[in-house]
Amino acid sequence: MKPTSEAQLAEFIRSAAGPIVVRGGGTRTIGACAGEVLETGGLSGVALYEPGALTLVAGAGTPLAQVEALLAAEGQRLPFEVPDMRGLLGREGHSTLGGVVAANASGPRRVQSGACRDSLIGVRFVDGAGTVIKNGGRVMKNVTGYDLVKLMAGSWGTLGVISEVAFKLLPVPEAGATLILHGLSDQQAVEAMAAALGSPFEVSGAAHWPGQGTFLRIEGFSASVAYRAGQLQRHLAGFGAVEVEEGTARWAGIRDVAPFHAAKGDVWRLSVKPSDAPAIVAQMGADAVLYDWGGGLIWALVEAGADLRGRIAGFEGHATRVRGCVGPGAFPPELPGVAVLTRGLRAKFDPRDILNTGLMDA
Repeated sequence: MKPTSEAQLAEFIRSAAGPIVVRGGGTRTIGACAGEVLETGGLSGVALYEPGALTLVAGAGTPLAQVEALLAAEGQRLPFEVPDMRGLLGREGHSTLGGVVAANASGPRRVQSGACRDSLIGVRFVDGAGTVIKNGGRVMKNVTGYDLVKLMAGSWGTLGVISEVAFKLLPVPEAGATLILHGLSDQQAVEAMAAALGSPFEVSGAAHWPGQGTFLRIEGFSASVAYRAGQLQRHLAGFGAVEVEEGTARWAGIRDVAPFHAAKGDVWRLSVKPSDAPAIVAQMGADAVLYDWGGGLIWALVEAGADLRGRIAGFEGHATRVRGCVGPGAFPPELPGVAVLTRGLRAKFDPRDILNTGLMDA
């Protein structure tokens, strides 16, 4: 089923006799569930774009590439640097705005601009009873009531099927530079990234690829970038020589986890306290890792079927299997108190338990 209007979407859900698998562009889905496929690609099109107000409203099925091209023509962008997961997951197709929101997909710039949910100011969706719900608005001040906008971001289609989203935008930076430190251990790299992120020099990316380097990104007006890069060089002198590379081209590879694209094995995504990251990596026995978000995000490549959660028991954080289909469930088990809240929310928004049934329980 591929509805072309919100009314058709609501009617389909109301009349559904069994489970529904919600699919946007199919480029970033993880985990598995069974049921009749509901594609949101028919809910496409930009309803409102006001460059002067830095605001965009579009259908959930609108291709991300179309939106990015539209914004680029006006020198604007989505603030949270959406990762392209097709290379990592071996997928084809086109990412959609609704899929981006459902996954709360956020790239390296999250350390400065926040996640997808932080730029999302309005959402329309259809819940499991077929009721159309609107929350937030088209301007930042119009966010009264319960914050369902944030709730839908990262819900993976288990609470409702998104039909429309509204975002605040940011201008594209005039210039950028990448600072590179070589030869740091994982512990030293995390300390260097923490020092950079804690500085006043507005770092918009902090990543570490063991064996390749530790990378820090600065963006903004040309004169400001040059000044801050020089100041950050001096600030980090205690960690060794700091190379300054003009531009930010290498960050697309970090954003999309390019080092793992052709590598065999499962890929896990861990969200942890940055200071814990080196010890977690030392314990997991991974074939390769990539640190992002100053160490708060770890991408780990391990052998197929590995139970990575079992290896790192005792550490706080979340481990999600992004690539691989054998072994433990893709999504991490919830703490008992959180699980109670989750069950209550699902009972409210999907009383028949038909939307992506079992996806986040697997």
